[in-house]
Amino acid sequence: MPPKSKQTQNPNRQAWQWADTTEPARITQENVETAYRIRLKACPRDGRRNCKNNPNCLVGLGESQWLGEIDDEAFQEIEDPNNERRAEGSFVGLKNLGATCYVNTFLQVWFQNQEFRSAMYQYLEPDLPKGGRRTRSPPRSPKKTSPVKSSPPSPRKQTGSAQGEDVVSSTTGCPQGSPKKDGSPPTSPKKPPPPMENDEDLMPTTVCGHLQFIFALLQNSSRRYIDPSAFIQSLGLDTALQQDAQEFSKLLMSLLEDSTRYQPNPWVRDIMQQFRGQYAYVTRCNRCFQASSRPSQFYELDLNIQGHTDLSQCVEEFLQEEKLEGDNQYFCSFCQSKQNAARLISLMSLPRVLNLQLLRFVFDRNTGHKKKLNNYVRFPEVLDMSRYLRKPENEVVYELQAVLIHRGHSAYSGHYIAHIKDKASSCWYKFNDEEIQKMEGKKLQLGCEEDLEGGQKQPKKPKLQKGSHASRNAYMLVYNRRMPEGEEIGVPLPVETAIPDRLMQMVHRDNQKFEEWVKEMKDMRQQSVVSGKARHQEITELCELMPAEEGETYEWIGTDWLREWLSESNAPRSVDNSKLTCTHGRADPHKVSDMKRISKQAAEMLYSKYGGGPHLSDDESLCWECVRQTCAQLHAKARVAEDHKFITSANREKVDRNKSFWVGKESLRVWRQLAMEKLAPDSQGQGNGENGTQADGSEPTSSQGTKSSQGSNHGSMENGDDDITIFNEDIICEHSHLLPDESCRRLVSEAVWRRLKAYFTSAPEFRGSQNVCQACLLKDKEGEQREELHKLMATEQKSALIQLYQDKNRPGWDKKQVQEFYIVSKVFVEEWRQFVKQPLRYDPVSNIGNVSMLCPHMGLLYRPELIGTDPSNPGLLVWPAEWAVISKTFLVDHTIRVIREDEDRLVSKPALCEECLEARVFQEDQERREYASATIYIRKITSKEEKMANLQRAELNLSSSEEENDPDFQQMNTVKKRKIAKEVSANSMVAASINQVRRSSRHRRTRGEKQFTISSGQTLRDLKIQVMNAFSVAPFDQHLILNGHPLVDDVATLGSLGVQPGSVLLLKVDEPVEDPMMIEDFAKASVPEEGFKGTGLLGVR
Repeated sequence: MPPKSKQTQNPNRQAWQWADTTEPARITQENVETAYRIRLKACPRDGRRNCKNNPNCLVGLGESQWLGEIDDEAFQEIEDPNNERRAEGSFVGLKNLGATCYVNTFLQVWFQNQEFRSAMYQYLEPDLPKGGRRTRSPPRSPKKTSPVKSSPPSPRKQTGSAQGEDVVSSTTGCPQGSPKKDGSPPTSPKKPPPPMENDEDLMPTTVCGHLQFIFALLQNSSRRYIDPSAFIQSLGLDTALQQDAQEFSKLLMSLLEDSTRYQPNPWVRDIMQQFRGQYAYVTRCNRCFQASSRPSQFYELDLNIQGHTDLSQCVEEFLQEEKLEGDNQYFCSFCQSKQNAARLISLMSLPRVLNLQLLRFVFDRNTGHKKKLNNYVRFPEVLDMSRYLRKPENEVVYELQAVLIHRGHSAYSGHYIAHIKDKASSCWYKFNDEEIQKMEGKKLQLGCEEDLEGGQKQPKKPKLQKGSHASRNAYMLVYNRRMPEGEEIGVPLPVETAIPDRLMQMVHRDNQKFEEWVKEMKDMRQQSVVSGKARHQEITELCELMPAEEGETYEWIGTDWLREWLSESNAPRSVDNSKLTCTHGRADPHKVSDMKRISKQAAEMLYSKYGGGPHLSDDESLCWECVRQTCAQLHAKARVAEDHKFITSANREKVDRNKSFWVGKESLRVWRQLAMEKLAPDSQGQGNGENGTQADGSEPTSSQGTKSSQGSNHGSMENGDDDITIFNEDIICEHSHLLPDESCRRLVSEAVWRRLKAYFTSAPEFRGSQNVCQACLLKDKEGEQREELHKLMATEQKSALIQLYQDKNRPGWDKKQVQEFYIVSKVFVEEWRQFVKQPLRYDPVSNIGNVSMLCPHMGLLYRPELIGTDPSNPGLLVWPAEWAVISKTFLVDHTIRVIREDEDRLVSKPALCEECLEARVFQEDQERREYASATIYIRKITSKEEKMANLQRAELNLSSSEEENDPDFQQMNTVKKRKIAKEVSANSMVAASINQVRRSSRHRRTRGEKQFTISSGQTLRDLKIQVMNAFSVAPFDQHLILNGHPLVDDVATLGSLGVQPGSVLLLKVDEPVEDPMMIEDFAKASVPEEGFKGTGLLGVR
């Protein structure tokens, strides 16, 4: 782009500069082409930025990315599908369906158990014959879902590939086509089974059936990861809800045992024995030393880790002896009485696969919710359990096979992964849903799984001996027993079991679908390259043809469409020039910055391929009408500017009243706008260019703008916001004469008036000696007399009722010497005080409406003893002397009189209506208790503030009682009383804020106070959760106080607790808890847990 010079600083001004000296009727072709900037030079092709105001600049629109050589990969819009292919020699991952990572970890652990995997392959579904194909039967009600989606999710980068039809042995999870452990050449792959004839004939219908299919896919799938949706659905699990992993393990183990119990194959029937051990609850009487034993089987040992740092400590506590004494004494069947005793767990036998559950998720009695223990626990790779057995054997040694990890601090959230050791290679792998990572070397590396999140301080890791590890997130350890040669536990397991043909057919069919998807993606990628090259060639050719040379035919095209055409990899929408046309259907000269001028040949190629329009071709597209209108506007603007300069200068000089004229100040302020509307009425709104500027690049003239108001050098009239349509109409009264008010007009010289009159020939003319409207003068005089009358009325009424006006010495029932009062409406008193204070602003009050305090039976609705004391009461007490003045001055609809018959009895006339009174109180109470979207305020206070408030409140109460009984205080002068009262008021501010509810319509929030929106049906627990989010204080640390009374019932509604709109509650906070995740746990625990209720884990599906 060429450097900017002074002439190119404002292209709008340069394009229309000729209009200042050219009459609209004399514009030429050259003027029109200049307005459209046709003659501007094009920028060089090596420019980087596009000149917005130069229609011939065709660089910087996005064409640079298409010019030159482009690699084929640049046209690819789809990831390489081979990235979704299983890498050679690797394991297959499992897709996380939302919150199913805890299921994926157990599936991978069980898949790596070769004996369990082989047994699952031999599982026979109840309705499946030995031939492997299900016979035809009536349609089933459950929906059939594909176990693996044919289209993988969004691709991820991963190197390596493998053949999709490799068949594997059941004793390894890697393809047979990969090198063996000893380095020998790979064996030839088996011939794949024939494709399935019907998917529904082979689809599993039981949990074990889905599990064996998952295992077959994990072993033989060509995919990098598979979708376990069918298995999850068979269990009835909610994929969006993260469940307790330890509970899931127990329930699924029990479900698998029930499912395999009646299998004909003894190997399948007894496969769960490898997980099953036995211990006994042994209780020994301390008196007769007789022991009772109750045996029990287990799938895993639940070990408490709280307060422990080593696995051996956890096992020892599990087997530790418990004393049964006091209220917990044991009833001995031999002694026939309750005796002190000792109870312990005795290990009878241990399984082949030992699952140790580390109880990281425990119940916190203080909070009433679960929490996670994040302390480190050491565990060895080789675990000797011989010393823990009741009858020690020669050697009971286990080797670490898997470590299941829960990442996260909270018991209600986090992520589950598994570290599993591959038996074939003795290498450790990290299974993280879809991603599987092989650890370096052959050692377990927990790594970043032990780091704290959120930038918290990392705890010190304990010292470790060789062959041991420590974890603060491990919740389950899986150990495999090291078996001597020739020794087995339970049913002997074969070395290798063939995968049933039915499963292999299903896997083969899924691999076929995957290969079809890969081929489809490859074809789409190839098509992207072909279409991209075609676009590249098209754009390269058109970019060469686009510049319109001088004298060559051309067309206008929108700049935005050209950018879209050059930025989109695919074909853009059709050409749309509708926004570039003026009202005459031609190219708008004020939108030149939004379009480009290209050659006719290039435009025809674009229209032939993309279509659209309208065509804006050559000189026929130039709108002379718009150019003339803009020229007229700019010409008039120059004339108005010259006159404005003269008027502004002349108005600074002194004017002779006899040789001057009256002009409205508001008219003088907006005269330029009115003049422009008369000189160029059709150009209003047409001459505006980009960003609200005029065609010449200057700021638009505004009737309210700063420039205009500065030029007039006058203040605006009182009704300056009204629009002026006729010059000088702002000084004409309703009788079409000159307004008497001189504040809205000023005198101008005869020369100034002649200039203004040239623009506004029909404007009203008033000479400086012109008389004002007599009718308006009379009206103003009457208004002044009315104001004087109001002032006199206010003064007299104030003097007669001075104590009522000042709200001093008001009557009350505590004053025993008075036997008679009257009641007036509080609304009347407020309106009357407003009038007395500002008689020129408010109208005088003429009547008193006491009917609002009476029921339909004309009985009193409010108890007389409460009037004057309750702020919500609509009445006010007045003295009999005041009532005498009020009844003579104002018109009273109903007189309400109250007489004291004796010391404790008041009688009103009219009498009190008890029935209507009770109905009113009940209705008001209901309205206070039932509300929605109401606002309350909660202020956080410290213990120090609370103690200070209590002390000041006690002092205030004590001083008040002393003052009432102290005769010296009663005789104190008024000034000293006021001083003491002021001090007491200042000292009691905190106490008052604690005990009172603010009922002012305008609440003034104080420091440490926040606003909340509530409804009466909310519980106190719901409010505490809102407070937790606002103040970061856990609900169990909150103490909310209303009117000095603590709110303690969490299940009670706010309406029943007396919380009303506008209430101010105080929040007292206990010391914060050390665990930063407690607040998050409480928020998530607020939703009741249902566990696995309603799922297939609580029964065979």
